[in-house]
Amino acid sequence: MGRSRATHYRRHRKSPAPPRPAPIPHRARRQPAALTADERARVLDVLRSQRFVDASPDQVWAALLDEGVYLASPRTMYRLLAEHGETGERRRQATHPAHIKPELVAEKPNAVWSWDITKLHGPKKWTYYHLYVILDVYSRYVVGWMVAEVESAALAEDLITSTCAKQQVSPERLTIHADRGTSMTSKSVALLLADLGVTRSHSRPRVSNDNPYSESQSKTLKYRPDYPGSFENLQTARAWCRRFFDHYNNHHRHSGIGMLTPTVVHHGQADSVRQARAQVLDAAYTAHPERFIRRPPTPPKLPAPAWINRPPDEEQPDPEPASS
Repeated sequence: MGRSRATHYRRHRKSPAPPRPAPIPHRARRQPAALTADERARVLDVLRSQRFVDASPDQVWAALLDEGVYLASPRTMYRLLAEHGETGERRRQATHPAHIKPELVAEKPNAVWSWDITKLHGPKKWTYYHLYVILDVYSRYVVGWMVAEVESAALAEDLITSTCAKQQVSPERLTIHADRGTSMTSKSVALLLADLGVTRSHSRPRVSNDNPYSESQSKTLKYRPDYPGSFENLQTARAWCRRFFDHYNNHHRHSGIGMLTPTVVHHGQADSVRQARAQVLDAAYTAHPERFIRRPPTPPKLPAPAWINRPPDEEQPDPEPASS
């Protein structure tokens, strides 16, 4: 033709070049060995049938294979179920009722009690003594306690009965809160509280915040500087706890109740003690007002209602006016 090959192709090529087809994603490509839409629907119908609704794909595959039927591999069955979100447990599961969040308020002593059982180390490894403690939520006063060698619902029943009699509480106005230990949820304790007319309340499973007052009191006990760590015998444990609870009720000033002792709050002496503190602070301010720059000093506020899980919409109490 009298011209080079390059010139021939350059003159006869299409310009611009025709567009290339868009690449197909790998997942969207039709695989030669893939099941057809009808086959996929048939496999799903078999897996969802009344016969195999509670069986795993492996069991379905084996049962059909014994009958001379092959639809797909177990992996393909799993893949089809996964596409429709059906790879969870196929058997019927037990459903437990939802546990209600306890919401309790104590506006005065002997309105809400919280009790718990904690372990005290014994003289040997893996030996324990069990300390039962009943605490008044409002005043933080330990109304009853006991140290025993075993954790028993019968012992808890005796402690609750004697504590109610000692405190002379009106059962219909008392609520006793506890966690879900075996002694707390036992039938004998439940029947006792029902006979006494006491309302019982329990924490939610695995939620320690639902019983904060007993947990805090237990930490106060075990973090005492003189806490021995372990006890030689039951009598030694009882003697130490007797001294501790005397100190805790009568001398320990609790930050949650205005730096007052639980005994003062529990027996209705908080207002008089606060007034006496105010008089001392007024005298100090009168003697040296230059030492108090912003405002005259005031004692801590009186104890506010104590909540277990305060509702979010519950209004905060109004601030108490400063004492003159």
